[in-house]
Amino acid sequence: MAAAQLTASSISARSLASFEGLRPSNLKFGSPAGVSLVSHRSFRGLAVKAATTVAPKYTSIKPLGDRVLVKIKTVEEKTGGGILLPTTAQTKPQGGEVVAVGEGKTIGKTKVGISVETGAEVVYSKYAGTEVEFNGAKHLILKDDDIIGILETEDVKDLKPLNDRVLIKVAEAEEKTSGGLLLTEASKEKPSIGTVIAVGPGTVDEEGNRKPLSISQGSTVMYSKYAGNDFKGKDGSEYITLRASDIIAILS
Repeated sequence: MAAAQLTASSISARSLASFEGLRPSNLKFGSPAGVSLVSHRSFRGLAVKAATTVAPKYTSIKPLGDRVLVKIKTVEEKTGGGILLPTTAQTKPQGGEVVAVGEGKTIGKTKVGISVETGAEVVYSKYAGTEVEFNGAKHLILKDDDIIGILETEDVKDLKPLNDRVLIKVAEAEEKTSGGLLLTEASKEKPSIGTVIAVGPGTVDEEGNRKPLSISQGSTVMYSKYAGNDFKGKDGSEYITLRASDIIAILS
């Protein structure tokens, strides 16, 4: 889903061979002595991901099952101070507006509807879904379970988690070692402890009943170090959203 930027100087025989649409047999390159061109077949496993463009003749997209169509929020091109950001520094959006929903899914004998409605502003997992270009705008088709929560304001601290997701305010990293030495930013260990700000309603069992989470708001918890999705609040505080199963202990 990441956009690839190619320049003439960055394209070589090796990289050209990775594109299915270009046939190396029709391309002529000068090959220095002792250097052989890499076979096209050896690059079949590599793929360049890009948004699927929906032709103008199609006027609507109807997600199926437990899938949701989200119009992606535009990437910020400037900092708060008005400085233009290069493409590499722009934050990839993880939010957008729900524009269409599927009919839901069946768990056991129970039909479970989609947990969000059309028009809701949502936040979703970073690498979820399939990106499509539709009506001149980027959209994402993703599963209902890939939606982290509903965002009713512009600040992540107000996120309403869905299903088994939990919103945690991350504890600040230690500034000093136990011996009193000041730590640099690079040497500070990423904390895996925080305070629970909000919890989702829980998952649905085969009988169609919600199973409330055992984690409560205000608890101090320890979680798996590489779990979840990281966000920064308007006040500069760090937040993380993760599944309740990624919480490994409650501290008291």
